[in-house]
Amino acid sequence: MTFSKHFKDLFKDVPEISYKGVDSKDPLSFRYYNPDQKVGDKTMAEHMRFAICYWHTLNWSGNDMFGSEIFSHPWLSNDISDIFEKAELKADHIFQMAQMMKIPFYAWHDRDVIAEGDTPKESVERLVKFSDYLLKKQEETGVKLLWGTANAFSNKRYSAGAGSNPNPEVFAFAASQVRTAMEVTHKLGGDNYVLWGGREGYDTLLNTNIAQEQDQLGKFMSLVVEHKHKIGFKGDILIEPKPKEPTKHQYDFDVATVYGFLKKYGLEKEIKVNIETNHAILAGHTMEHEIAMADALDIFGSIDINAGDYLLGWDTDQFPTDDLDMTKMMYYILKAGGLKKGGLNFDAKLRRQSCDVKDYLYAHVAGMDAGAHGLLSAHALLKDKVLDNFISERYKGWQSGFGKDILGGKLSLADIADKVENENINPQPVSGRQEMLEGMLNRYL
Repeated sequence: MTFSKHFKDLFKDVPEISYKGVDSKDPLSFRYYNPDQKVGDKTMAEHMRFAICYWHTLNWSGNDMFGSEIFSHPWLSNDISDIFEKAELKADHIFQMAQMMKIPFYAWHDRDVIAEGDTPKESVERLVKFSDYLLKKQEETGVKLLWGTANAFSNKRYSAGAGSNPNPEVFAFAASQVRTAMEVTHKLGGDNYVLWGGREGYDTLLNTNIAQEQDQLGKFMSLVVEHKHKIGFKGDILIEPKPKEPTKHQYDFDVATVYGFLKKYGLEKEIKVNIETNHAILAGHTMEHEIAMADALDIFGSIDINAGDYLLGWDTDQFPTDDLDMTKMMYYILKAGGLKKGGLNFDAKLRRQSCDVKDYLYAHVAGMDAGAHGLLSAHALLKDKVLDNFISERYKGWQSGFGKDILGGKLSLADIADKVENENINPQPVSGRQEMLEGMLNRYL
């Protein structure tokens, strides 16, 4: 492993991070994550497909709505005036951190990779030119691109949205950004391209035409899909649901809402979802609900793993370290057939008080270990068919006889009603055994 001089100085006292087993007391070691260990017919690395992200890992300076920047890491320095030199420094660090932690993928927004130019053309040229350096780093390290995306929400031009903006010129600017980001993703061999509608929503209906904005978004997504096929991109196109923040009500509220949108515009076979834990919480759901719903609707794609604080009402983007949460998440991922082109991207920020560079390593290692522990528990749970057997028994009435005839369309509403009245059908409640099942789940942790 070759380190840049900046990186070597920064982490000079950090030993190699490796799997040391459950008895290890070293916080910079893996107790559960052993990349080459087989779990079923795949290795842990193949199951998890972990990714490190540009934005929260390298681009966030620790500022929040009440406080200024707190992190002073080299790649955040304002002393570097050369745009490409600064971009190279960031790239060096993210690839080398990924290597240190045995993370096989990375992800980016276009403006994370290199700063926006003074004109649309200059912005395009910068990203295209710098993608050569990213390609070089991929070849040197073996770290691959999980997905790319365009940041069509931070700049003030997007204050009223991108694809849903009342101004068609803003729509067009976003289209230019997305085209370039998608083409660069394709060039870098990305497995997916994500569309996050950061401001595709509204704050008040007093100035909003919902039908108009929905049609605009439908057209935008259709154009993206059309371009995907035109350039021969074989990855998945993903939408990331989020119910609110920064707008009060966003159009991609949750998985079910996204599916309804895709269905309306005939895109349900073309676009899947990238689900984030904290977004699921903001929508009033659990992460396992959103994964199971995406699987049921056949639009499950990839995941941004983090954790939210149930006592706070905003997107805290914490690192996921709860073994029970990760077990439930991994259980429903396995039920969905596992991650195919998708992965587990650490869309997570350090807490502001965690201001040492080593905290990035502690955070990712803890999250990876929680994920691996969850995978082992979920795999055992599936293998023993503890929940599957109970659920099959609970729904068995629909697999034959009366229930099967109802679902098969053999009976009209009147036929069903007549049967109930003529045969005096008077069903009684049957226990769902929730507490028993929760207790059984805990035994697998």
